[in-house]
Amino acid sequence: MFVAPYPLWRSDREPALLASRDTRDHAAGALSFPALPDASPLAAHHTTVALPSVGEVYSFTVIHPGARSGLQPCALGYVDLDGPVRIFGRLQGKARPAIGDRYRAVPDEQFGYVFQAVEGASS
Repeated sequence: MFVAPYPLWRSDREPALLASRDTRDHAAGALSFPALPDASPLAAHHTTVALPSVGEVYSFTVIHPGARSGLQPCALGYVDLDGPVRIFGRLQGKARPAIGDRYRAVPDEQFGYVFQAVEGASS
């Protein structure tokens, strides 16, 4: 089971990934993912915010592990969420993603989060 040393998911309502917004950057309010832990020296200048759960694939690759590993190919990529913030993770639900496809961040016990394809949605 994945245990993060930082806050990863909003625990109330619908699950949402958490990021930190820099309160000193009034023009842009830059976001950092994952959210900063409370013990971070930077935490006093950041507030934790929930991210939108659906975004678009910015870039991806498909990894083909060696045959002896017994592992299946998997897609890894960057997903752009409104905020704006770009997050790297596993892309699931399609054999081969495409740039612009819509994916939803969902909790995952092994990795903390993965992105699941949103059916019937692409740009």
